Amino acid sequence: MELRHLRYFRVLAQTLNFTRAAEQLNIAQPPLSRQIQQLEEELGVALLERTRPLRLTEAGRFFHEHSSQLLAQLGRVCEDTRRVAAGSKRWLGIGFAPSTLYGALPDLIRSLRSLGDVELGLSELITLQQIEALKSGRIDIGFGRLLFDDTAIIQKVLREDPLVAALPTGHPLLAAPATLQQLAAEPFVLYPGSPRPSYADHVLGVFAKVGLNIQVVQTVNELQTAIGLVAAGIGITLVPASVQRLHRDDIGYTPLLDSSATSPIVVSYRAGDGSPALMQCLRLLGMG
Repeated sequence: MELRHLRYFRVLAQTLNFTRAAEQLNIAQPPLSRQIQQLEEELGVALLERTRPLRLTEAGRFFHEHSSQLLAQLGRVCEDTRRVAAGSKRWLGIGFAPSTLYGALPDLIRSLRSLGDVELGLSELITLQQIEALKSGRIDIGFGRLLFDDTAIIQKVLREDPLVAALPTGHPLLAAPATLQQLAAEPFVLYPGSPRPSYADHVLGVFAKVGLNIQVVQTVNELQTAIGLVAAGIGITLVPASVQRLHRDDIGYTPLLDSSATSPIVVSYRAGDGSPALMQCLRLLGMG
């Protein structure tokens, strides 16, 4: 599938007339018909009811709506790319683990957007994925939960988040701060499941340091999924304290008596990267 297929179909869907669409696209009608047929063959569905007047099928309406959004997004990307090349706009790619959205990251994003000349690219990535994305140039800075030994990447701990236990409403451990030994007796929902190593390994390590193992009854990939399964009574989980900002009626949070049970927010960026946008970002974080 090529971009011209999407562009041709968008115009045809707007006009519902092969002749008018061909005129707007400045091509002959037979080539336009062939391009639309190729698109339908590749998708394996009929996008048009070739009646008079021409109509979109239900699949055609769905494809028109979503392909139009893709083309609009592509247009914005192309325009911002030109601005970046012209020097009128800077681009900063940010990778983030989901749990860091409950900490300092939203304030940073608001501050960067208020500057007006910085275009942000946001990618949800766990720390391991951030390291690879930094090396490939897909992002410029990452906010994760793990420290890695890699000479190509600089990592700094922004702060340590105390860990808290997320429990279903009515759970007896919600009455008072809990010990790790008490929590280890409960079934656990662990996240993320892949790729590893990840925050899941950090949680396992918290218990292993004091000689405890946990019974993992479910492994999921998303924080929100883990919280949902806790609410359903499948098990409990450990989350950074900042996640308590996520208010739900069907779960509660209890602090841990072990003050060493924490999770760092780790800022990662390429060694030797002195780009103005990154330096400004680090200054806003108080790390520049």
